[in-house]
Order: sequence, then C-alpha cells, then structure tokens
Amino acid sequence: MQVTAQQLCDLLQGTLEGDPEVSVSAPSKIEEGRPGTISFLGNPKYESYAYTTASSILLVSRDFQPAEPIKSTLIRVDDVYASVAILLDQFGQSQEQEAGVHADAFVDESAEVHTTATVARFAIIEKGAKIGAGTIIYPQVYIGENVTIGENCILFPGVKVYRDCVLGDHCILHSNVVLGSDGFGFAPQADGTFKKVPQLGNVLVENNVEIGANTVIDRATMGSTIIRAGAKLDNLIQIAHNVEIGHNTVMAAQSGVAGSTKVGKNCLIGGQAGLVGHIQLADGTKVQAQSGINKPIKKPGTAVYGSPALAYNDYLRSYAVFRRLPALQQELTELRKKLAELEKKS
Repeated sequence: MQVTAQQLCDLLQGTLEGDPEVSVSAPSKIEEGRPGTISFLGNPKYESYAYTTASSILLVSRDFQPAEPIKSTLIRVDDVYASVAILLDQFGQSQEQEAGVHADAFVDESAEVHTTATVARFAIIEKGAKIGAGTIIYPQVYIGENVTIGENCILFPGVKVYRDCVLGDHCILHSNVVLGSDGFGFAPQADGTFKKVPQLGNVLVENNVEIGANTVIDRATMGSTIIRAGAKLDNLIQIAHNVEIGHNTVMAAQSGVAGSTKVGKNCLIGGQAGLVGHIQLADGTKVQAQSGINKPIKKPGTAVYGSPALAYNDYLRSYAVFRRLPALQQELTELRKKLAELEKKS
C-alpha cells in the first residue's frame, strides 16, 4: 500500500507541513524510522527522535513546537493516538486476504459461507455453521456444528469455536482462543468421586468484541455465557460457565471469572485479578491488578484493591502501615523497655 502525505492528511483531517507528494507504505516507530514510513510523536519524552528520525512523514499534535529543524513532512492533528489508530486500521486493511474458500479447507456442504468471506487452507467448518460477509477465517481454525459467525469478523490461526456458539459482527479472536469448551461442572458422589455435569448451553459473543490469544470462554451449563458488545478481553483469560461480561468492559491478561458471576458495563479488571462465582459487579467497577473479589460490589464506580479486595484508598492506607510493621514493632519493643525502667524507678 502506497499512500501520499496529502492523502493521509485528508484522511486524518490534519494540517500538512512539507512535501504533500512524499509517499509511505508502512508505519514505523519514531526511534526506528526509515524512509518510506510514517511515525508519530505522542509522548514528549520521545521528542529527541523527531530531529533524527529518517521517517518520511511524522504525525504530531497541532500545538507541537519543534526546538530544532525536522526533515520529515509533518501532519498536525488534534489527537495523535486517535489518528494512529485510524492509520493502523488503514494499513491493516491492505493486508486482508482474498475472499473465497481455499481448496485445502474443509467446509461441510450444509454450511453457509458468504461469497465475500475468506476461508484459508486447513480451516474446518462443520455442518450447519454460518459465516457472515467479509469475515476472515485463518488457517487451522475449527468452526463447530451450528455455529454462527457474523460479518467482518477475524478469526486468527488456531481459534476453536465449539458447537452452537454465536459470534456477532466486527469481532476479533486471536490465535488459540477457545469458545464453548465445557464449563467446570462436577457433582461430588458418595464414594468421593465426581460425576461430570453435562454442559448444554453455549457462548454468545455480541458485536465489536475483541478476545486475546489463548483466552478460554466456557459454555453455559444451561443458557448462555455472554460477552456483551464492545467488551475487550486480553490474552490468557478464563471466563467460566454462565458468566456475563458487560458492555465495554475491559479485562487484562491472566484474570479469571468463576461461574455465574455478572460483571457490569464499563468495568476495568486488572491483570491477574480473580472473581469468585455467583457475585455481581456494578457498572464502572475498577479492580486493581492481582486483586481477589470475594463478595458483590453494589456501588457503581467503586475502585478496589487487595486480596480479599478492600476499597482502593483503604488498601493504600493499610499497606502504608503494613510495610512499616517491622519498624513499628521495634519502636513498640523499645517503648516497653522504657516503660519497664520507669516502673522500676517509681
């Protein structure tokens, strides 16, 4: 993909300073910029690279005032990071694969694949499955029986979608995501063994959801495990059966949610956080990384920290004391000695 500075400026609704005809074919980091690429300056601590980068085009904020001459053509925009997202999406579209079903893919004759969808080699699509317009299925993806995949989705290599699951429009599933594996359901028996409880539900993922690599979302025992529209899940996350993740909630890597818990909308869940089962988190809840949530959070916008989690500011105050415990113990010991000496004198 070759695009000129003027074309990019028009796309980003920016202001151009320099050669409007200079062209680029890819983005690059400002510290590694090379001719034929576009870089950006979003953080002031990288400003020194603006004067040395070899990038042909440099994206900067409208109020940036260079202290030295800059060789690159400048495009000034209101929001650098928002513009970078647009740019990366533009360059990413140029990498999309050609529509059609590869000869080495297996597609059951009863499956429905839209003519504008892409199914790469060694992908498997079982009977009754439906693949929407513009969706891209990469190699070694498995789509089970009666699965529905919406429009303009991307399923990267190794994704597994078990039977009856439903994926909305504009979703991205990164490599080795598993949707619809059995929930962790076992009934204890009198002899000490465990009998597997059949997991008969499915996973429902709504529109505009992105799920990171190696994340697993279990099917419901009955009904659906639900990921609501706009949610973003990082890599290596475990979502148990009958969980519901709310609209536009974001979860960082290695966090986990136990069965039947309901997470509200616009929540922020930090990395390695754990939520016990059968609780609810109010809208806008913020969970600090490595925290353990063992009870419901009912007040919207609550921030918590610790394991078990406390109110965020309470945890910080408690930690300030906790980290000084050895010194406080020493002070207490010395005070006891002085008190004992005073008692002897009296």
